[in-house]
Amino acid sequence: MESVISFFRLYNEYLVLGILVVFGLIEFIAGHLSKNKRSTGDYIQEFFSFLLLSVATKPFIVVLVVFLGDTFFPSGSTLLNAMPFYFQLPLFLLVDDVMQYWYHRSAHQYRFLWKLHRAHHASTEMGLLVSYRNAALYYMLMPNIWWLALFTFWGGGSAVVVGLVLKQLVIIGAHSTTKWDRWLYRSSWLSPLAWVVERTIVTPAFHFAHHGVSQVDEISEPNGNFGNMFAFWDILFGTAHFTRQYPEKFGIQTDTHDTWYTQMFFPVLKSQDENSPLSGKYNVKDTKIDAPTFIDLAQGNYLWCQCGLSKTQPFCDGCHHGTKYKPLLFKLEKQQKCTLCNCKRTKKAPFCDGAHKWPGEVGS
Repeated sequence: MESVISFFRLYNEYLVLGILVVFGLIEFIAGHLSKNKRSTGDYIQEFFSFLLLSVATKPFIVVLVVFLGDTFFPSGSTLLNAMPFYFQLPLFLLVDDVMQYWYHRSAHQYRFLWKLHRAHHASTEMGLLVSYRNAALYYMLMPNIWWLALFTFWGGGSAVVVGLVLKQLVIIGAHSTTKWDRWLYRSSWLSPLAWVVERTIVTPAFHFAHHGVSQVDEISEPNGNFGNMFAFWDILFGTAHFTRQYPEKFGIQTDTHDTWYTQMFFPVLKSQDENSPLSGKYNVKDTKIDAPTFIDLAQGNYLWCQCGLSKTQPFCDGCHHGTKYKPLLFKLEKQQKCTLCNCKRTKKAPFCDGAHKWPGEVGS
């Protein structure tokens, strides 16, 4: 159990807490805290989520894994002893972050995981503690927490602690309203540096886009930018969206504003609102129909539903969250009459191509 002792001895240096305090002070001095409109419930949820993760979930998983390792695989506790620290640290961070990338991406594509993660996106404002808004079970299932526990058991406790501090520095900074990356975009001579930084680590502009309500503003990308510490996973797996701008609106399109304790302790607690995804009676219905919609649209941006679940067909209402679909952004340069597909089989999305007349013929 020496690795566990080492883990807590080093982690109790309060470096992560110090990062929170520094960013919090900057937000306070800049006047961001006095301007936000977040409720008391928001602050309670974020504080207790941080507390639960830091003093209960993460320590529990570390102790459990090390105990099981010492009991059944005692020789494994020295597995990393021969590996230098400068190899341990990048190994830990890269495996940790690619695991979290895919877990985070899955939380947007699978309905049960989305229900555990949606509290993170329910906040209508950004802030440093938003990074901790998730259901308790979301953290228990997070594979990279089990990875850090395993790495600790193998004797890599020092790399884990240093890696966690570095990762929290990036994650908290990416959620903070300080928007520390703005200075990189202000001067053309800094553009090469900005290009490297934003493609290496997750910046506020990159992550704020992920929290934007919808792609209709051409800045937000809630169906992409899944990286937590490193942005290059999104580039590698085709989910990156760079604009160097910050959305004006954050949150979920059709949020039902469930209580903080329901969001935090789902599925043990369920919403009393039958329209909420956290309700035991919530039912997603297929809303596709064969007949297209004939409509006169003004100039502007629109989101066409591709999942077939929207209650505002043919337009997106956010029901695709928790599925592998994402809405299609289309722009009209002038007012025009459109025939929009509702069967979702068209090969000329979002416009109808007559595919609904031939059942079974699937478009792109």
